[in-house]
Amino acid sequence: MDNATSPTIDTLAGATNKRMVVTGASSGIGYAIAKQLLAQGHDVIGLSRSAPDLDHPRFTWCTADLDDTAAIAGLAQQLGTVDGLVHAAGFMKTARLGELDEASGEAMWRLHVAAASALANALVPAMREGARIVLIGSRVSAGAAGRSQYAAVKAAMVGMARSWAIELAPRGITVNVVSPAATATPMLSDPQRTSSAPVMPPIGRYVSVEEVASMVAYLLGPQAGAITGQQIMICGGSSL
Repeated sequence: MDNATSPTIDTLAGATNKRMVVTGASSGIGYAIAKQLLAQGHDVIGLSRSAPDLDHPRFTWCTADLDDTAAIAGLAQQLGTVDGLVHAAGFMKTARLGELDEASGEAMWRLHVAAASALANALVPAMREGARIVLIGSRVSAGAAGRSQYAAVKAAMVGMARSWAIELAPRGITVNVVSPAATATPMLSDPQRTSSAPVMPPIGRYVSVEEVASMVAYLLGPQAGAITGQQIMICGGSSL
């Protein structure tokens, strides 16, 4: 962990200044979420393989290979008490029946579901009352041709989040899933999804990362205390 800008518990005295963990903070949705939270005055701990281009006094980057779920508990111990967890790290590999790759399916499961589970398992016991968890899902969780393995892990994420939500409700900790349709990130041109091209939403453009980040920031805030166990679609009409 980079201690040069590591936040301390003393910085949490203010009601609006929270410590948030964001995975996948080096690019795409995770990067946009980290920027949004920093702009709101929060301390952000970014977890990613590569260093984000974020130079901010309240930002701390921890190199993390979330594919190695066995190492997550040790990493979480270094983070201390946090007020929020956003799991935005992910990737998609598509294939149709007859061409499914077992290793790809297992890799998506580890990153999208197992890593989220390991992080929450390690961080939640020390979370303060009223903390927040947001997982980045996908509209594809309802199913899509050529994306069955990806849909399966995102659907599992929703079931996992709803289970956590009912467990943690007595502590005032909310758990939600934000599920965008095709979003303007590097994933759109990822060669691993060549068998299933992105679909333009009915609004005539892709969802922006800032739109996703704004919804996540709202769910992490005090006004969203009564929203828990929900999958919120940001789909530009794709699910209509």
